[in-house]
Parts: sequence; structure tokens; C-alpha cells
Amino acid sequence: MMDNRDCACGQATVRDEAALWFTRVQDAPLNPGDQQRFSAWLAQHPQHRDEYQLLQGLWSATELVPKARLQALCATPSTRIKRRPLLQYAVAASVLAVAVGVGLFNGLAGSPSYQAQFSTVLGERRQVNLPDGSLIELNSRSQVRVNFQGDHRGIELTQGEAMFNVAHDSHRPFVVVAGVGKVTVTGTRFDVRRDAQQTRVVVEQGRVKVQGRDSEWVSLTAGLATRIDAQGRVARAQAVDAQALTAWRSGKLVFNDASLSEVAAEVSRYRERPLTVGSAAVGNLRLTSVFKSDDTEALLKALPSILPVAIRTREDGSQEIIAR
Repeated sequence: MMDNRDCACGQATVRDEAALWFTRVQDAPLNPGDQQRFSAWLAQHPQHRDEYQLLQGLWSATELVPKARLQALCATPSTRIKRRPLLQYAVAASVLAVAVGVGLFNGLAGSPSYQAQFSTVLGERRQVNLPDGSLIELNSRSQVRVNFQGDHRGIELTQGEAMFNVAHDSHRPFVVVAGVGKVTVTGTRFDVRRDAQQTRVVVEQGRVKVQGRDSEWVSLTAGLATRIDAQGRVARAQAVDAQALTAWRSGKLVFNDASLSEVAAEVSRYRERPLTVGSAAVGNLRLTSVFKSDDTEALLKALPSILPVAIRTREDGSQEIIAR
């Protein structure tokens, strides 16, 4: 299992490479050879594409800065060799993104737009830094679409699960849409999980407002959670173990008096083929334990020694928990 930042080269190096490629692309059309090398670099690691997309979004922010001010910010010392126009100093532009661009996203009216899409495959976890300073952590088989427009920071969780660490901005709400559910915040830390029949929201820090299909909403603070069903109804807030429910971020599956039906559904998120239960009676058995999400075979081997069950492998390779 690979985290987004497990790159062969350091983050600073990748950021510099992204800046250099950004300079070349902006400066003039790439020839076929350079285009091939650029495409290969983007495909080499998810972080490469992330850093390049971040530069694209932040560069658009410079349109809001007066030209004279922008040139002053990116000007090189006179003792250095002057090469090309302003775009040649893309590394300086990336520094501007941190020093000035973030300020644009957080404070200026008419903030620039930013659109991107991020996803993970089976067994992958990934971190994504957004241009407003927020951080998204994606679980296995998850996908988000980012759409920042003016005074609105919008995210759509199209599948899977994500933890959001939102940079505070009282003037620009951060809205996560997942199916028929919507979560609105100005700055906090919370987890959203989208399943076929429901969406779950868990708050680790701060406060969020959870809305369904109608105008009714539920307010959550740290340690509280709610669920939105397929019809868009929001359940009452209830106390939960937020650390256990978000243990996937450290590669753990934590079950606390969970039914085997719930266990099977959770484990299936980390397997090529689904794990099922053979009967309602088996599905109602309870389990309390901790396992590694990247080693679900260990869980299957341990189950028969914990509960009166056996594991049966079907012809298609999927597995089923049956009574022993």
C-alpha cells in the first residue's frame, strides 16, 4: 500500500520539477519529445500531477495581483543572471503561491476558480493539498472532485471515504456533497464516507452542519456522527469513537462490537472480491478486534479462532463467512 507522499524523491524536489515543467509549458508549446517526457513525468507518481495542478490553480490567482506588484514579488536579485521573462521564474511563482496566492484564496473578493479530481485505487491511501491550505486524505477506492469558485469552496465525494482538514475561512464556506447529503463548514476536521445506501459523517474537531434532501439539518461537534439515508433523511447526532472510525488513515480496521455483516462490508472495501456472510444468524455475530487493512487475509484466518465460523471460498474466488 502506498501513501501519496511515498515518492522516490522529496516533496521539495517534486515541487521544483513541477515548477520547471510549468515554466516550459507556459513559455512555448512543447515539441513531441518534450511532450512525451512531460506526460511520462506526470504519470510517474500521483504527487507529480498534484503539484503541477496546484501550480496551475495558483498561477491563475496571480491575475488578481496588479502587474507591477507581481513583477516585484517575482523579481530576482540583480546579482543573479537574468534569463527569460517572468514565467521563467516558476519556482518564484510557487513561492508566491504560498506567500501571496494563499492570501488571495483566503481573503480577496472574486477569488480565482480551481478545479481538480483526485482518486485512489484498491489498497491506496492518498493525501491531497488544496490551494486554500486545506488537506484531503483519501481512503481506498475513493474519488473526489474539487470546484472552487469565487466565495464557494466545493467538494464532491463521488465514491469512498475521505478525511477533510479544512483551513478556516469564515467568508468562504467549505461544502462537501456526497450523494443526497451535504456537509458545510468554515474550518474543521471531519470524515465523510459514502456507501451505496447511506453517507456517514464523523467530526474529529470543530463543528459541521449536515443536510439531507430537505431543509432540515443536524449540527455535529467533535466526537459526534450522523448518517444520511438513501432518501436524504439525516439521523440524529450520536456519540461515536471518532478515532476508531477513522483508523483507516493509519492502515487499521477497528471493530468494536461490530456485527459480522458490518465487518464483511468493511473488509470488502480492501479486497478485489467481496466478503459476504452465509446467513442472517452468522451476520449477527459480534466482533471486537483490530486488524491491518492491507492484510485482510490475516483477519479471515483469525475469525474461526474467535467465533464459531468458517471461511468458504467460492468458485469465482470470493469468500463467505459461514457457520461452523
